[in-house]
Amino acid sequence: MASSLIGGLIADGCPANNLWVTDLDQAKLDYLAKQFSVNTTINNNEAIAKSDVVALCVKPQVMYAVTSDIAAAVQDKKPMVISVAAGIRENNLQTWLGGNVAIVRVMPNTPALIQTGASGLYANTHVSDDQRNLAESILRAVGLALWLNDEAMMDVVTALSGSGPAYFFYVMEAMENAAINLGLEQKTAQLLTLQTALGAAKMALESEFDVAELRHRVTSPGGTTEQAIKTLQSGQLEKLFSDALTAATNRSKELAIEFGEK
Repeated sequence: MASSLIGGLIADGCPANNLWVTDLDQAKLDYLAKQFSVNTTINNNEAIAKSDVVALCVKPQVMYAVTSDIAAAVQDKKPMVISVAAGIRENNLQTWLGGNVAIVRVMPNTPALIQTGASGLYANTHVSDDQRNLAESILRAVGLALWLNDEAMMDVVTALSGSGPAYFFYVMEAMENAAINLGLEQKTAQLLTLQTALGAAKMALESEFDVAELRHRVTSPGGTTEQAIKTLQSGQLEKLFSDALTAATNRSKELAIEFGEK
């Protein structure tokens, strides 16, 4: 995700020399320096001292260790802190960073790698209007960015768009396999599946109608599409997705408790 943000920001016009990247792996830093011409260091505190925004793109399991290490530097510099770690609540970050810190939690997804991501953002009360606009512009460099007023909804965003690409990959996989079983060559089935998914998403984004209306418009009475939709409905597809998102939301809540117990 860090690489996605770096690439998106530079493509959006941010000067590479304004960006500092830190990592314990020197090989990763060398690659990013060569790829993007950004500044690099293995010292988190050095980078924070030079920054107005600090993006924490680390695994939730190591967030406590990382924030504990940089707390003094954050208190000294008072940057806006953006966290992309799933399940780490704002109050935990606030405590670990020493308090009175402007924090924005972000739940992006993997299509950010190709600047087509979808991100939910939540800001605490220490975030100014200017910082809020800056956080939004950073995430818009890699796709759609939408604000949430309730931090609890971050768990739902995690279940919907955070995990969502995997659901669509699974549906595309199932469609492709079904077509192969019906006789299509694998490459033909794959390309038709992927282009159909792309076209449907593009239509939905650009249409004045919602997805339910679009579905009705392509479902002719007595036609092939209607028969397929009836089969999906008889298998309770809508309930399956409801159950799946509920399970993912609940797991996100469980992880928040697990990672916050320090």
